[in-house]
Amino acid sequence: MKTNKPTTPSRRHMTGINYRDFLTASEPLKALVKGGKRGVGRNSFGRITTRHKGGGHKRRYRQIDFKYNKIDVPAKVETIEYDPYRSGFIALICYNDGERRYILTPKTVKVGDEIIVSEKAPLKAGNRLILRNVPVGTFVYNVELKPQSGAKIARSAGNYAEVVAQDAGYTHLKMPSTEIRKVIDTAWASVGEVSNDEHKLVVIGKAGRSRWMGIRPTVRGSAMNPVDHPYGGGEGKSGRGLRRAKSKWGKPTGKGQKTRTPKKYSNQFIVRRRKVGKRK
Repeated sequence: MKTNKPTTPSRRHMTGINYRDFLTASEPLKALVKGGKRGVGRNSFGRITTRHKGGGHKRRYRQIDFKYNKIDVPAKVETIEYDPYRSGFIALICYNDGERRYILTPKTVKVGDEIIVSEKAPLKAGNRLILRNVPVGTFVYNVELKPQSGAKIARSAGNYAEVVAQDAGYTHLKMPSTEIRKVIDTAWASVGEVSNDEHKLVVIGKAGRSRWMGIRPTVRGSAMNPVDHPYGGGEGKSGRGLRRAKSKWGKPTGKGQKTRTPKKYSNQFIVRRRKVGKRK
């Protein structure tokens, strides 16, 4: 981790990633980059659907390959790069046929390493194979939920899912949330865990840095008026005044309260629900 000299109160506790230790290129490959305006929490009508988003530094989008549809073609890692749209690092790989693509970099993979997508790939960090061929106890990331649908699970910095069982055409995975879930064993997954595991240790340090990242301020419900929030109003500093925590729209939130749809279609695939609160 990188620390700063305390030239101001906010710099005293601010930390960051020492990118020089990990990255090997400062500019992305132009052919795999595109511009565009970010949604900043608005829908197609321009209405806010996700609060506390907006502003932030201008970004260029790197087109990441989450489908990995070049099977049985070896590829070599050329560079490790930063991506402003995700917390893990990305790698530029060159396949033996000359095509270049960006992928999410696994931990321990370096420039010059070779990776392959194959059903019979060796069990090495970065290689991708079907879940049926992954031994119990192995860490995987970039996991598909359906075959050839693209990676959906365990994609953020330092994350991984653990294979805990193989049973009747399904692989049981322990998710980063501690939930144990069944995934069809013909889906693909990459071996290893996502790079940049120090990401969770970063202290933003000051409000301005949040604004650079596109995060807008969050106002406490108790600081609002009764018309604006269930916690609003009261004389002076008032408590919540309610037994259970609620959102602005009166929906249950907070520790230990179930917010999942009771009849969700994917309930049948959950073997064990996630642990919440301090027990986790």
